[in-house]
Amino acid sequence: MNCVFCKIVSREIPADIVVEDEEFLVFKDINPKAPIHLIIIPKTHLGPVSALSGENENLLGRLILKAKEAAATIGVSENGYRLVFNVGRDAGMEIDHLHLHLLGGKPMKFEF
Repeated sequence: MNCVFCKIVSREIPADIVVEDEEFLVFKDINPKAPIHLIIIPKTHLGPVSALSGENENLLGRLILKAKEAAATIGVSENGYRLVFNVGRDAGMEIDHLHLHLLGGKPMKFEF
């Protein structure tokens, strides 16, 4: 498989890991869009949100809870953070492995 995130999971590609357990990996984005920009992924390859089904609903809940844990670990829980799924190329999705962005570290506006 030629998935960048799978290669990070297998340690073929280095990453600045913030939180890890048997199911998820959280690491710093290499092209951050905010002072704090983390990527939360399941270690098992899953396609993007558009490819998911009802079978994945429990995993999605755990993914969001892992993001909450990462926010506490890096110290943005109190001031707030943004969670984002990019779905499709027009939304900026570049890697076809389910992932959630956590952005924080500054006040954010809602703009496009």
